[in-house]
Amino acid sequence: MPNIKLEMKVIYMAIILLFSVFLVLPMLALFYRSFQTTNGLELTNYINVLANGELLTAFMNSIKVSGLTAVISTVLAFMIAYALHCTNIEHRYKSIIKVGILIPMLLPTITYGFAIMYSFGNQGLITQLMGEPLFNIYGFNGLLLGYTIYTLPAAFLIINNSFMYIDKRFMVVSKLMLDGTWRSFFHTILRPLTGAIGGAFVLSFILSFTDYGIPASIGGTYSVVSTQLYQVMLGSIPNFSHGAVIAILMLLPALFGVFLLQYLEQFNFHYDKFTEIEMVENKGRDISFALLSSLVIIGMLSVFLVMFIAPFLTSFPYDSTFTWDHLINVFQSNDLIGVYKNSLIVALFTTFFGILIAYSSAIINARTKIKGKGAFDIVSMITNTLPGMVLGLSYLLLFNNSSLKGTFIIIIVCNIVHYYTTPYLMAKNSLSKMNPTWETTGGLLGDSWFKTIYRVILPNSWGTVIEMFSYYFINAMVTISGIIFLVSAQTSLVSSKIKELQHFAKFNDIFVLSLLIFFTNLIIKLLCDYLQKRRSLKNI
Repeated sequence: MPNIKLEMKVIYMAIILLFSVFLVLPMLALFYRSFQTTNGLELTNYINVLANGELLTAFMNSIKVSGLTAVISTVLAFMIAYALHCTNIEHRYKSIIKVGILIPMLLPTITYGFAIMYSFGNQGLITQLMGEPLFNIYGFNGLLLGYTIYTLPAAFLIINNSFMYIDKRFMVVSKLMLDGTWRSFFHTILRPLTGAIGGAFVLSFILSFTDYGIPASIGGTYSVVSTQLYQVMLGSIPNFSHGAVIAILMLLPALFGVFLLQYLEQFNFHYDKFTEIEMVENKGRDISFALLSSLVIIGMLSVFLVMFIAPFLTSFPYDSTFTWDHLINVFQSNDLIGVYKNSLIVALFTTFFGILIAYSSAIINARTKIKGKGAFDIVSMITNTLPGMVLGLSYLLLFNNSSLKGTFIIIIVCNIVHYYTTPYLMAKNSLSKMNPTWETTGGLLGDSWFKTIYRVILPNSWGTVIEMFSYYFINAMVTISGIIFLVSAQTSLVSSKIKELQHFAKFNDIFVLSLLIFFTNLIIKLLCDYLQKRRSLKNI
């Protein structure tokens, strides 16, 4: 690795300063505000909040529905990942499964609730097909369905990625040792994936516990902690101190998740290499897992089918006459098109500066000898477990009287910090695998450190940069929990506008805006996949 140079120190200090101002200080402000009273710093706020029976009920409701969601999502994600890696399902069908399970990630979570309403409500599309309502969509049932759809893709990505690093030769060895089916499955599949399964469970739980979009649309009278926080902060009589206490309490499950993951880390082990094998022929297994995967994906996507139908009917479900009116009305509305443009602006700037910060952090960590570079790993661990609503609230408390309030800048920075972990780890893992002498060789040839990064390091990690672009852009387009406290009338985004349209029952406008987000994210996803394939072909 190269010697420490001035430019490395400048980049390091700039990023540390950024996270000090926009991560550490906001969290300290939140913690301070939770103890602040008219009489000074006291425990009064905590006592009052914990004495609130409605809040405690909401907290327990959140734990209950999030815990069950995490179990269901983790089990389904494991089964689908197993179908892709341990069966002989036809290759093209596996590709369809991979694409299908990730489609919900292209939509804001608040849209999930309205799609469930229009699918499973008394006059919903699926209800009409079935002849009667399958279940009561408001409250626990609707939240469980919405949370499962929301968290399943994320859980799948974690487990599916870990499946790639299992040496499948041990499955053959286990059979040669005459192990039974379940013993072989436990030791060659389940045991090596313990950490990933635990990670998927924790992530699913935290995503469900802290999400605001789904309960905002179909929570009904089933109160959860995220809607309680919203009501305390943006209700008729805002109470910032009590809101800070609730936000601190929302961190408890995240802390539990960190400790659980650290405990599960001891079960992880590494292979010297990863070997693919030809799976034993088993038609029953292949058909079962293909059917299971199909049912899960069809079930998920059927919920969103109404979104592609209702906006093109005069008045779903009462008047099924085809019309372009709803679409035209949205495109003729400067207000609605304005929020879509705002979302594009925020997503593009979040992506550009997010990649710059995450990639620079990874380079400093993986390619230099700067003391204290491990701070970036600590930052990534914090941002990975920090709920979006908590981060957004901490920004509101710290920057409420500053010039940043109500600007795009504060929203963009919040997105960059909130989604920092995954792009940073992508870049760090990629850069750490590269030849550590490239910078030294470049220096001997007369190239500056920046020139070596630009000419050698960046081209060899271009695939990772493309993945980072896709991740940042899509999440910035669909986020609502992180920005719900930060948007203003001038900086309203599509996800926050949908919340506003809900009060006026303008569901056709909601679906049209959701379609705009969906197709925008789909185009970005397809473009990134195309660039990745083109890059792979060039490297052959």
